[in-house]
Amino acid sequence: MSEQTSSPTTGNSLADLKTLVAGTPAAAGVQDAIPVEPKRDAQGRSYATGKRKNAVARVWIKPGKGTVEINGKAMSKYFARPVLRMLIAQPFLVADRYQQFDVNCTVVGGGLSGQAGAVRHGISRALTYYEPALRPILKKAGFLTRDPRVVERKKYGKAKARRSFQFSKR
Repeated sequence: MSEQTSSPTTGNSLADLKTLVAGTPAAAGVQDAIPVEPKRDAQGRSYATGKRKNAVARVWIKPGKGTVEINGKAMSKYFARPVLRMLIAQPFLVADRYQQFDVNCTVVGGGLSGQAGAVRHGISRALTYYEPALRPILKKAGFLTRDPRVVERKKYGKAKARRSFQFSKR
């Protein structure tokens, strides 16, 4: 049998392939190869849009003392229920950035619960734009994924989405 000669660019065995791949950026990981630049405007703010049900939140974050303003009102005035305020604070707590950013947002559509979810989604996305290193932490917590649950539509021949009209025997 004759031996096959392999050039440095094309490997004929698995060992050659491993040595070829070892030096490429894909082997080291995509995140290590391409550093992500933060997205900030002229005032040093990051902007993101958050959505939940029918609510849409436009969120701006910047370094500050931790004040959250929603539609021109303080968070405690706009969201009176503590559960909704806790929902908004979750991205900061998970990222260990509680009371380090000022949040200014406008929310339209939906109810208070959907609006709180939209603000949380927007804050999470804005944090990843401001500080890209936080993305894996927020992604693992599930804050970067838009919650797809929406109200089911009413079907014809039904009283509501699934409820039938009352049955009458006679």
